[in-house]
Amino acid sequence: MIAFLNGILAGKTQDTAYIEVAGVGYAVGMAAGSLAKLPETGERVQVHTHLYVREDALSLFGFLTVEEKSLFLRLNSVSGIGPKVALSALSVFSPQQLVTAITSQDVALVSKIPGVGKKTASRIILELKGSLDADLLGEAAGSAAAAGSAMQGVQDALLSMGFTTAEIEIALKGAPAAADEGVLLQYALKRLGE
Repeated sequence: MIAFLNGILAGKTQDTAYIEVAGVGYAVGMAAGSLAKLPETGERVQVHTHLYVREDALSLFGFLTVEEKSLFLRLNSVSGIGPKVALSALSVFSPQQLVTAITSQDVALVSKIPGVGKKTASRIILELKGSLDADLLGEAAGSAAAAGSAMQGVQDALLSMGFTTAEIEIALKGAPAAADEGVLLQYALKRLGE
């Protein structure tokens, strides 16, 4: 398994990045948003990867964040969803937007993914709605159940306000461990306003 690539960006197309690592060039399929965030050609880049093995092909897919990779793998586990549809889902939505659409059971929004109709969108929601929470919304592992619940509630609220997972993690860093949702939300909003 190729877990990540760390090398020089040799070029990119509409859906592929070419990364040179120790003299070997890898073609890495990536979502449009991730490709746009890559540095200029000739600069160093690191991407998390997933090697997709099929009877007639090996395909390497790349992601800028672990959350993006995790969501890709979960989408790919849904029956009828292959890596190309999973990648196009990540081209249309950020991981946070897609998780929110799935957990809120918004069939119309999920069906905006190219190649996904209402029936397939319903299947994605049905198969994933219960499993897309803690690791993809940034809940800290190992926190007590009550604190984790309050923290999760605040994270969900901030996500619905349009903040990114990275912004939320920074805003909640150092938050009082035993605080309730109201205190945590005030703490995070104050830090986000600075």
